Amino acid sequence: MKKRFSHWMFSVTLQPETSSEWIRCEGTVLKKVLIANRGEIALRAVHACRALGMQSVAIYSTADASAPHVWAATESVCIGPAPSSKSYLCADALLHVALARGCDAIYPGYGFLSESADFAERCSQEGLIFVGPDAETIRTMGDKAAARRSAIELDVPVVPGSRQAFNDVHEATGAIAEIGFPILIKASAGGGGRGMRIAENAETFSSLFGQASREAEQAFGDAAVYLERLVANVRHIEVQVFGDGKGHAVHLGERDCTMQRRHQKLIEEAPSPVLSSDERAALHASAVRLAKGVKYRGAGTVEYIFDPATREFFFIEMNTRIQVEHPVTEMLVGEDLIVEQFRIARGDAISVSPPRDGAGHAIEFRINAEDSDNDFRPSPGRITGWVVPRGPGVRVDGFVAAGSTIAPFYDSMVAKLIVHGADREQALARARCALAAFRVEGIKTTIGLHKQLIAHDDVRTSEIHTKWVEESFLPNLDRSVA
Repeated sequence: MKKRFSHWMFSVTLQPETSSEWIRCEGTVLKKVLIANRGEIALRAVHACRALGMQSVAIYSTADASAPHVWAATESVCIGPAPSSKSYLCADALLHVALARGCDAIYPGYGFLSESADFAERCSQEGLIFVGPDAETIRTMGDKAAARRSAIELDVPVVPGSRQAFNDVHEATGAIAEIGFPILIKASAGGGGRGMRIAENAETFSSLFGQASREAEQAFGDAAVYLERLVANVRHIEVQVFGDGKGHAVHLGERDCTMQRRHQKLIEEAPSPVLSSDERAALHASAVRLAKGVKYRGAGTVEYIFDPATREFFFIEMNTRIQVEHPVTEMLVGEDLIVEQFRIARGDAISVSPPRDGAGHAIEFRINAEDSDNDFRPSPGRITGWVVPRGPGVRVDGFVAAGSTIAPFYDSMVAKLIVHGADREQALARARCALAAFRVEGIKTTIGLHKQLIAHDDVRTSEIHTKWVEESFLPNLDRSVA
């Protein structure tokens, strides 16, 4: 029998707690974990450790000294000053703290060092469990050209693109004729829209290549970029997978992440409202085939573009970490995926399974500290009022409250609103009520934007594509509506 528990700004369904559960494992015993992250995901990890009877060591920068994950953890250590390059991205400091505090494992969450093969490798060298895939898998799947080769070998459909990544624009021009314009220039070592540009023709290719390469180096420490044909008016659909690292893997259904602005996701939902049952089955089978083929370990996401015109889907990349939008899947499978990450890391068999028939529909809204009326400019500052919605099928994952200060140094997301309903129509109805009840004062947020998005006919009928927000919605946005 499952139980429901709540903690500060967060609630989720879990299996019953067992304080000595860490003793019962097939492989490694985990007693203490360093949480190598901040914000909402760090708080999630702290509570997952507690659910499994493990101790947690939180790290924090000077800007995050009063953050809730700091006092929620068993122990906490200041890792450095506010800039992430001197704190959360400082691998030497993280490893030093983990070893000094007697940790068995490091949990990376998402962002920062979560997809760093070098960091995962160093963890292993120091005798620490990296809660995620091994370094070789991260390196292979994190390199878009290598991931593409793996996909082709495993009979996973791919978009026409370059066979390798490039650092030099002159070398890259040789691949243009084979791919054809428009070309999507993408950072090879990471995602999230960073290091990405669209070249419509040969005249703009060189300068856009340079921009993407420089941005990729700044964001990921690797200037190499990969080329891919741009397929217009597509949807972005991803499949959540879990693997045991031994060749066994399962899918937990797909999420539709088509609602984006400048390659940054705004709203995610599951299941995708545009797939037929046969298309859905083929997509899931493709993702599992890839995960099994690379002997994937832990939580990962296989990402695709889907062309509604041709009904084709193509693999684009694999994110070798948990995703920001994983709560959408949690609402359908009824499991805590962070807990599952820890279980797999210590050697347990996979215990999660795909959503059952009739699991309903879930939608997530990213609540960012941004001014959508002013080109989405970040809105740091002190939150003077904070009232979250409640009710059936409504969940808020966050790490702030009235009195919290949003620092300008990190990602602008302050919370995630997740709604669940028996079907998409009910989920949207609950979303409208929840967004109307969500109150944040002192800073600008994207709550008003989300209200207008879900009120749009194209969203209600799900007739959108990845450029719809920029091309159709924002140019016609009524900014007088709150």
